Amino acid sequence: MTETEKLDSYVAEHIDAEGDYLYRLYRATNIHTIHGRMASGHLQGRLLRLLVKMFQPKNILEVGTFSGYSAICLAEGLPDGGKLYTFEINDEMEDFTRPWIEGSAVADKIYFRIGDANELAPKLGVVFDMAFIDGDKRTYVETYEMVMKILRPGGFILADNTLWDGHVVEEAYDHDHQTIGIRKFNDHVAADERVEKVILPLRDGLTIIRKK
Repeated sequence: MTETEKLDSYVAEHIDAEGDYLYRLYRATNIHTIHGRMASGHLQGRLLRLLVKMFQPKNILEVGTFSGYSAICLAEGLPDGGKLYTFEINDEMEDFTRPWIEGSAVADKIYFRIGDANELAPKLGVVFDMAFIDGDKRTYVETYEMVMKILRPGGFILADNTLWDGHVVEEAYDHDHQTIGIRKFNDHVAADERVEKVILPLRDGLTIIRKK
């Protein structure tokens, strides 16, 4: 076991457990889907839940549902009456994801829709208190600007994968479209005076943004 693996194991042993349902979902995601590691997993999932409890949003927007792991974690932190609206653009994920969401203990707090969040979310007529951006990396800037229009002042945006396995600083990925998208997003947010922001080097990078 490497030093990193030892630390990962130590951390997992000293934070809240993810619970059997999420454990089984994460395992099924890695067995039955391509790129199973895209699911948030134990550490990030517990962080998402805790951040929701800290920020106390009523309405959360998630862009990029994938297998539903992060959606369930976010919904776990919501108060009674809170709602998570989550969008997945890849319709091939629906048969896997929908049963897991609908079978969860927080199913009544989750609105799950297949489609492009950039087009559909503004049509909901909802003012959001928080958003989790984890969709197409090539369109992160467009998604960010869409979210800013429907996010209340003082609301929070969480953006996942903002270090992109370290590729953001590797010249070998200068022509990779997803890496380019993440770099543009990071530069865009860094220069945006409408917000406060910090990048956490957690897993693949998590940026926390507050709209002023």
